[in-house]
Amino acid sequence: MTFSRAVKIAPSILSADFANFGAECRALEIQGADWIHVDVMDGHFVPNITFGPATCAAIRPHIKGVMDVHLMIAPADAYLEAFANAGADVISVHYEAGPHIHRTLQTIRKLGKKVGLAINPGTPAAVLENALDMIDLVNVMTVNPGFGGQKFIMSQLEKVATLRKMIGDRPIHIEIDGGVTVETAPLVVAAGADVLVAGSAVFAGGSVQNPDAYGANIALLRASCGL
Repeated sequence: MTFSRAVKIAPSILSADFANFGAECRALEIQGADWIHVDVMDGHFVPNITFGPATCAAIRPHIKGVMDVHLMIAPADAYLEAFANAGADVISVHYEAGPHIHRTLQTIRKLGKKVGLAINPGTPAAVLENALDMIDLVNVMTVNPGFGGQKFIMSQLEKVATLRKMIGDRPIHIEIDGGVTVETAPLVVAAGADVLVAGSAVFAGGSVQNPDAYGANIALLRASCGL
């Protein structure tokens, strides 16, 4: 997984057909997805329940590229090894999910995975200042975590721009998670983001039987950013 600031499209399988995850992941990559984003929710840290390590392990053989696992769970530490063993390339935890975030980030690194740190819309960029030298990715939640299909929170654009300045020349991705559309994608890219998590914007009108729609939607997202 070589670092690059080139814009990457990371479809969220939260919007996929749950009965066809393997086929969905294969179709998404064939149609131009750069990463596959897996939203893990526990019904405790966020008001929804989605997948666990077993699902990640099941889809891993169907993903040739990066499997980007976003843990919206608390506590997270007890499950890090399981998600690492399930084949995650990137494991992101929430700053808000536990009191010892440095220990959590260190554990992910020791497991040999890329380290991600996510922050909710109400959390300021400043909290990441002492963690920037420990991470590979910042996940900026541009909706309140827990559900797909929410509207983009415009106030987060300033946060993205602030983080881009804080990061400087460090090899850290800025990922946007929530409400990414052809209208909002160019705004976050202009602010400094390089990984765009997209659910309905990629999956709209498509299916395993009609995967070309995924490719068309991904192409529209890229074109909206001038790519």
